[in-house]
Amino acid sequence: MNYVDPSAVAIQVIRGLYSGVTTVILDNLAAETAATMATNHPDYAILAARIDVSNLHKETKKSFSEVMHDLYYAKNPITNEHTSIISEHYYNIIKNNADKLDSAIIYDRDFNYNYIGFKTLERSYLLKINGKIVERPQHMLMRVAVGIHENDIDKAIETYNYLSERYFTHASPTLFNACTNNQQMSSCFLLTLDDDSIKGIYSMLKKCSLISKYAGGIGLNVHCIRAKSAEDTNTTNGLVSVLKLYNEIAIYVDQGGNKRPGAFAIYLEPWHADIFDFLELKRNIGDGNMRARDLFYGLWIPDLFMERVYNDETWSLMCPHESPGLADVWGDKFKELYTRYEKEGRYRKQVEARTVWVAILRSQVETGTPYMLYKDNCNRKSNHQHVGTIKCSNLCTEILQYSGPGEVAVCNLASIAVNMFVNTETKTFDFDKLKTVAKIVTRNLDKVIDVNFYPIEETRTSNQRHRPIGIGIQGLADAFLLMRYPFESKEAKELNIKIFETLYYGALEASCELAEEKGTYETYQGSPVSKGILQYDMWNVKPTNLWDWDKLKEKIAKHGVRNSLLLAPMPTASTAQILGNNESIEAYTSNIYVRRVLSGEFVIVNPHLLRDLTAKGLWDEDMQNEILANFGSVQNIDRIPDDLKVLYKTVWEIPQKVILEMAADRGAFIDQSQSLNIHIGDPTTEKLTSMHFYGWKSVSNHLIISEFF
Repeated sequence: MNYVDPSAVAIQVIRGLYSGVTTVILDNLAAETAATMATNHPDYAILAARIDVSNLHKETKKSFSEVMHDLYYAKNPITNEHTSIISEHYYNIIKNNADKLDSAIIYDRDFNYNYIGFKTLERSYLLKINGKIVERPQHMLMRVAVGIHENDIDKAIETYNYLSERYFTHASPTLFNACTNNQQMSSCFLLTLDDDSIKGIYSMLKKCSLISKYAGGIGLNVHCIRAKSAEDTNTTNGLVSVLKLYNEIAIYVDQGGNKRPGAFAIYLEPWHADIFDFLELKRNIGDGNMRARDLFYGLWIPDLFMERVYNDETWSLMCPHESPGLADVWGDKFKELYTRYEKEGRYRKQVEARTVWVAILRSQVETGTPYMLYKDNCNRKSNHQHVGTIKCSNLCTEILQYSGPGEVAVCNLASIAVNMFVNTETKTFDFDKLKTVAKIVTRNLDKVIDVNFYPIEETRTSNQRHRPIGIGIQGLADAFLLMRYPFESKEAKELNIKIFETLYYGALEASCELAEEKGTYETYQGSPVSKGILQYDMWNVKPTNLWDWDKLKEKIAKHGVRNSLLLAPMPTASTAQILGNNESIEAYTSNIYVRRVLSGEFVIVNPHLLRDLTAKGLWDEDMQNEILANFGSVQNIDRIPDDLKVLYKTVWEIPQKVILEMAADRGAFIDQSQSLNIHIGDPTTEKLTSMHFYGWKSVSNHLIISEFF
């Protein structure tokens, strides 16, 4: 830490002294003071984290097995009743292997977290007894590893090491709940409301409540709810009244004990007669009785609607009770049924397709939603297409799975930090190591399916029948910067493709090996993969020569695969913050931003930029203020060299067509979907229309324009 001035930190801490101050409070003050000085140099942020980590180490036990013992024997301070946090099953595994597990932990790795990452762990992830944190980050990681591998201690230690060295992370529910009494480690659940009677609606409300209680995010399609004014005394009065019920549940039932608020995404097809009311639900203006602002909304769009918009034609709005079956078919079958209903006059109303389109865009500009997914392509390119029609996605739009009567789709997630595979000295990328890690993650997620706690039985049925998993990434922008590739460069585009090709290859290879050991998943026969059709075949894309795809196809033809779906790049908002990486597949949104903590505000600068400017002697308070004045952009700062300006473009300065093209490029190796944000500084109907139609025609379902900024 050659750039840290300890005396400057000490002076600020001394100013905060008062009579009776404790050493713990002093440590916290020192950490926050150092964090506010991180704009002087990144080493101050490292110092801040190390002070906080050291403080936690003073306040907690070192031994992993002892901490798990305390969590198992925890008592309610008021009733003195035994209220174990760790399950008896896992407590016994840890107790029986205490020496081996304790000796495997390397506590110094806690000091590798940055300040924000460590504070995120403290706030939501590290387990507590009666409000006091008792876990260290390394304890949490070992708990996750044991939660997945149970008595296979060698595999647990292998997973622990990869987690603690920050090559990958499991998703937040896995970090929250591993080894606990209700080990619900899945992130996403997709449900189909197929009965809009009072009984059906409240039955679904109960299911959603139980899933949200155990930290699950929910995607629910409501295509079947009959439109308002339908004359039937046994049913509801349109979408709005029903969705207001779900809105209250989303508020009331948080995810896993106040760790995160409930998260519900509601999907509807645009032929539904209540579409205009649906598009108003999240708006801040208007009648509050017609709003449900705590839900998120998505549209499940058939190609026919896009064609009608493009050709400026009429669009017919229908009630699913009077025109049944539209949600159950896709492609040509949907078009045939829909046009037949039109000819028969079985619609409530006809409008210009562009009238609906403009209402969609207005909502997106004001609220960032609805998300838009293309129903026909979601089904056409899915390895679940033989099981049934896929009717919705999840909150973050990366999960595409079949759900229906008796089945609630589930996905277990993990993300690989691709920046960890860059050799900064040689400026090379280690694809072999990436494949190795992808295989480890695949095996881990497959095990999660078997050891998971399922909040309702339909989730167990679906997950064990189809065995889908979702592997994503984080730190793609960081990898580009470490390689010195501008985000829009040819080299970055090539690396993007090779990363996802490697992930898909490694995951398929591991899944094939698992199938050889344990057999294929139940619904394998009849799937595209069982016919030798992989994701890139559906895109008519030829892979690079990086891997031997012909050999892998031969192995799959012989043994099959264990998992129906493998890749699903998710947002990684919290876990990327923990690991100190830029989120998911996204470019940097800004090179500087302000964080608020108890001691005040402190500025966080893109660490790569800060190092480059420091190395060139350009970083000072004036530079910080110039970047702040330019809203995180470096493009108009004369002192910054042109090569750095090109390298450090923010997402606002990168042509969004480049973002879409890169999404299309990797889409050939993604068998679920990808969550992607589009950033338009001054959105207009024309700009949004152009972007959407480019995505629909070029990128298909594997570009999900999930949010606008």
